Amino acid sequence: MIQIRRMIREDIAHGMRLKEQAAWNQVEPDWQRLFDLQPDGGFVATFDGKPIGTVTTCRFGPVAWIAMMLVDENYRGQGIGRRLMVRALEDLACHEVCSVRLDATPLGRPLYESLGFIPETTFVRFAGIVHPAVGAVELPAGKLQGRDHQLIALDREVTGTDRGKLISRLIADHGDSLRVLEDNRDVVGFLMSRPGSRARQIGPCIANEWSGRQLLADASRRYAGESVVIDIPARHNQALTMGETLGLKPARQLLRMGRGPRIAEDLSRLWASAGPEKG
Repeated sequence: MIQIRRMIREDIAHGMRLKEQAAWNQVEPDWQRLFDLQPDGGFVATFDGKPIGTVTTCRFGPVAWIAMMLVDENYRGQGIGRRLMVRALEDLACHEVCSVRLDATPLGRPLYESLGFIPETTFVRFAGIVHPAVGAVELPAGKLQGRDHQLIALDREVTGTDRGKLISRLIADHGDSLRVLEDNRDVVGFLMSRPGSRARQIGPCIANEWSGRQLLADASRRYAGESVVIDIPARHNQALTMGETLGLKPARQLLRMGRGPRIAEDLSRLWASAGPEKG
């Protein structure tokens, strides 16, 4: 018998098994962060008590993100993904969430469209062994000295979502990767990265025109020779060109979809997303 229940921390091991089956890039700390950011936001599908599917949600006030929609390949085609999604959407409605967003793979798109999600924009995943950019300037590690609020305000301005708890957690977990550029003490760009099971995920990178190029060039210098992935808006021509300059190649596409009032993002300043989990 298939049942849907709330996720508990011990389910992370099952989530890791399913993401490995799907050949996704997340590592266990990514799952831990998802759980910590919204402990009541995850759901698990079980068959006779055995976990066979997952979905996570994270609420940012009236906006929420859905991620880690995974179903064991041996149980697909039985409506389990739909039951997980419906449960997640019902829970978000109980918390007065107006706009629900996700980054869809081609496999998941038909399900999301059937539930009222509408395509918004496309992201291109660039992947490969990164080459250092010619003339890359070494940037010092980010030292905000109590001014995290400036970085969070910039992220909110660009993404249209108050992701403060996510940005703060990423800084806590991967502060050594943080690089920040300022203009007259105002933060105009920042970049972070984190390790993955298959490649380092570069992003988020929120920046204006001149700082975006410098931040990505510096990242190419720091991670030269490593396998990396970076998710770039398909309409951001400068960022796409930068990805090619770093020796990376398009590997696949992710479709950003939304349900409810559309969130206004400034894609001209979104050089790289934080990843499919939180946009």
